[in-house]
Amino acid sequence: MARPIIGILTNSHMINDTYEVYGSGSINVEAVGDVCNALPLLIPTSPKHVQIEDLMERCAGFIFTGARPNVHPDEYGEEATPAYGDFDRGRDGVALPLIRACVERGLPIFGICRGFQEVNVAMGGSLYPEIRDLPGRSNHRMPPDGTLEEKFALRHAVKFTDGGVFHRVLGSNEVSTNTLHGQGIKEAGARVVIDGVAPDGTPEAIYIKDAPGFTMSVQWHPEWKAAENPVSEALFTAFGDAVHAWDAGEMRPALKKTG
Repeated sequence: MARPIIGILTNSHMINDTYEVYGSGSINVEAVGDVCNALPLLIPTSPKHVQIEDLMERCAGFIFTGARPNVHPDEYGEEATPAYGDFDRGRDGVALPLIRACVERGLPIFGICRGFQEVNVAMGGSLYPEIRDLPGRSNHRMPPDGTLEEKFALRHAVKFTDGGVFHRVLGSNEVSTNTLHGQGIKEAGARVVIDGVAPDGTPEAIYIKDAPGFTMSVQWHPEWKAAENPVSEALFTAFGDAVHAWDAGEMRPALKKTG
C-alpha cells in the first residue's frame, strides 16, 4: 500500500548569489520517512507555480519547517527594519494561505520554528524581531560555534498546561528541548492557544482552538534525530497518525479534541 504524502515546505536559497534553489534539511525528510511512515515531498515555495488547492489534493499533511529567513512583518502590519533579518516572500506567499486553508479543512499541519511563527501570523498574530533583546528573556538563538550535536543539544525546559494537548500527547507537563530561534510570538493570533512556555515566558508550543484537525506546532526543532528522542518521536508519531487517518478518509476523535 502506498504511503501517504507529507509536503515539506522548502526555503529559497541562492548559490553563488546567482542561482536560486529550493531546499530543506535532510533531517525533515528523515523524520517524515522514519517516524511518520510517510512519503516526504519537498514543496517549492513559488506562489506563481504552486497552487494551494493542488497541494491539498495531493498531500495528506504538511510540515512548515524552520528557516533562516523570517516572516515579513508586512504580514502582521509592522514595518520592516534590520532587526527583522532576512525574508523569503515566496515562502510567505505559499505558507500563510496554505496554513489557513488546512486549518479550515482539517488537513494536518505541523509547524516547526519558523513554521510555528508562520502558524501564528497566518491566524492574525504578530512576532517580536529579537527575543533576546526583551527584558527578562534569554538568548534562544543557535550557538554560533560547535558541532551540529552541540547546536541541537537540549538547552532549556518547556512547561505545558496541565492536562492540555501537549501534556496528553507527550505524557508529561515538562520536557527539555533545543533552541535555535531569534524571533518569537508577540501577540497570539485568533484561536492560537499557547500551550507551552520556556522558563523565561517565551511561547514554545501552540495549537489552534476548535480546528477540526491536527494543528500542533513547536518553537524548537524536534526533527533533529527524531527517532532517537522520545519527545520528538511522540510529536511526529501523533502527526503521522493524523496524516494516515486523513489519507484513509477518517479523522481520529482524539485529534479532534486537540484543537
